[in-house]
Amino acid sequence: MAADVFELPSGKHAGGENFPVASRLVRAELRPHLMVFYRFARAIDDVADAPGVADCEKRRRLAVFDAVLAGADEGPDKAVALRRSLDATGVDPVHARELIRAFVLDTEKTRYADWDDLMAYCRLSAAPVGRHILALHGEDPALFAANDALCDALQVINHLQDCADDYRALDRVYLPEPWLAAEGLGVDVLAAPASPPGLRRVLDRLLDGTDDLLARSRSFACEVKDTRLSFEIAAIQALAEGLCAKLRREDPLTRRVTFSKPRMALVGLAGAAAVWRARRR
Repeated sequence: MAADVFELPSGKHAGGENFPVASRLVRAELRPHLMVFYRFARAIDDVADAPGVADCEKRRRLAVFDAVLAGADEGPDKAVALRRSLDATGVDPVHARELIRAFVLDTEKTRYADWDDLMAYCRLSAAPVGRHILALHGEDPALFAANDALCDALQVINHLQDCADDYRALDRVYLPEPWLAAEGLGVDVLAAPASPPGLRRVLDRLLDGTDDLLARSRSFACEVKDTRLSFEIAAIQALAEGLCAKLRREDPLTRRVTFSKPRMALVGLAGAAAVWRARRR
């Protein structure tokens, strides 16, 4: 089959993500719908991040994805597949459309002023993913606050992991620019081979905020009704906490701070096991 003309594929896939995507912990009948959503999200992310493509062209392509979710008959294959999934499950397209808004924002904005500015971006780029998953499982929207805290934390972790690549490849900086300036630094410090002390303080300041988010999401896994989903959330919470600790010890300018696949599995399973014990009690 020919590649979808609306896509700009990066070659990234679910197996390369930091966190489990539609793992075996999720109910079997929902995994295909989660994968449809993941492939849609991956496609629009790739459009926004494609190097050498004009921002106006990225926005044009993202608008075509959005049009399908709004009811257009034809468009990108992955958008059509998601709309069929939404029709079948009754999940509101608002979450997927907010994700598109985030990637449009990536073509318009490359700097952030403070923590609140960054959280406003995460509300579009991260929280809708978890909200979609909760809606697919029929969970209570009252859980959105805990979901948003976890998803926002995951997004900040990803920004810290990729801070050097985002700057070099896309001139995109999610670290608040005034925080860097307060340390006597410009964004070009992200091209350095290692973090100077001032940048380390900015990274730790962002990790402090991320730790606060993870404290707010710590009870999330025990609050969802679906037992299997609770295990998935617990695994993700444990991985996020582990990556935060690792980012405090290691320098993301020197190399990408992540877990090996075996370590990722062990940390995730330990988190799921802890919630399994808590739910039994």
